[in-house]
Amino acid sequence: MKIYNTLTRRKEEFIPLEEGKVKIYVCGPTVYNFIHIGNARPMVVFDTLRRYMQFRGYDVKYVQNFTDVDDKIINRAREEGKSAPEISETYIKEYLDDADALGVERADVHPKVSEHIPEIKSFVSTLIKKGYAYEADGDVYFSTRKFPEYGKLSGQNIDDLESGARIAIGEVKEDPLDFALWKARKVEDEIAWDSDWGLGRPGWHIECSAMAKKHLGETIDIHAGGEDLQFPHHENEIAQSECCNGVPFAKYWMHNGFITIDKEKMSKSKGNFFTVRDIRKDYSGDEIRFFLLSGHYRGPIDFSRDHMDQARASLERIANSVSDIKFMIENGNDGPMTAEEESTIGGLDKYRESFIQAMDDDINTADAISAIFEMVTAINTELRGGATKAFSEAALIKLKELTDVLGILRVEEEGEEIGADIEALVAERQEARAAKNFARADEIRDQLKEMGITLKDTPQGVQIIKE
Repeated sequence: MKIYNTLTRRKEEFIPLEEGKVKIYVCGPTVYNFIHIGNARPMVVFDTLRRYMQFRGYDVKYVQNFTDVDDKIINRAREEGKSAPEISETYIKEYLDDADALGVERADVHPKVSEHIPEIKSFVSTLIKKGYAYEADGDVYFSTRKFPEYGKLSGQNIDDLESGARIAIGEVKEDPLDFALWKARKVEDEIAWDSDWGLGRPGWHIECSAMAKKHLGETIDIHAGGEDLQFPHHENEIAQSECCNGVPFAKYWMHNGFITIDKEKMSKSKGNFFTVRDIRKDYSGDEIRFFLLSGHYRGPIDFSRDHMDQARASLERIANSVSDIKFMIENGNDGPMTAEEESTIGGLDKYRESFIQAMDDDINTADAISAIFEMVTAINTELRGGATKAFSEAALIKLKELTDVLGILRVEEEGEEIGADIEALVAERQEARAAKNFARADEIRDQLKEMGITLKDTPQGVQIIKE
């Protein structure tokens, strides 16, 4: 298995720090608003990475934080006349609602900044004692130039960075490149904790270093997040962590690409800013997830209604195949598989191997989806003339193994119950057809169509398909 490592700018063979185990840290959201489609991409991509690692037999510990202490949260609290914790708790719940819809499994740990203040203060104190940080009027800053490898993740030269660096009003940094580890309370209504440097709160970058150390150790296998976090966030995490701990922070760094909206950068000012909650009004979480996995995670992906409709149609093709398979499990021929069916089942393994090859090649979900479609085509060909229950059951196991790795088709499973009212109409239609009352049979068929139900007459009986 190979992973593109941002740190080295090349694909590398994945070798875990500890055999059979993988420690992954993914930067989570700042919880002050609903997540947008750009936030959803790393959620889905790295949830899929985790699923695939588990599929490959690894014991994965997956940590994703919530940033619940931040200027944006404080400002939102002021606007709404609430406390910062009230705002953050509200939007953590909203995040989890969207995550559930997208099939994103809960992390093993969802640490919050507010619950790790002692660890953060200890981390900052260590950096001061080692001479990598200094206190100034209640603020604490990291001395960037004291870390010779600064810029190694983003590939930036420290002299070039210096030319664009500025000291903001109110800051008392010794160097424009230094960044805040601890911020002194400036206004009385700001959330703050007591410390050796006075009342204050953590800077943005320090939180992930402290929480990753507590829950995963000083060196982790994979640190992941959006491309926009490479600099300065992840660059600063490396500097402070490696200076504090004296060992490499993360072996592999993974970053997903940006999302454009109709080929333009997403921006509230352009009116092309979409939250996941808004998109879910028109598309299911499964469809959004499928769209986000339809391109390689490192490349840009363009969000548009056309592309979402394509994702819907593609997912529907797989879902219809699963529906056909399940129908044959209920209504197919009893007895052992035919020789042809056994040959087809055996042949499905080559699509599984193609799927694994794609995912082993830096989590290439686009090619992995192609392998699933090839498997679907082979299964559908066998189902056309009817199939045994044994074949159908075996085919479903092989197909679902792959769709489960990508986390798709959950909605189809949850929503497959057919109500008694629909079953009654289907039965009435069958009676009308038997009585040669085709006008009434067609009327019922149209009525069901309006309810999102399609009927498919087969030699094995009527198949009910929910749209």
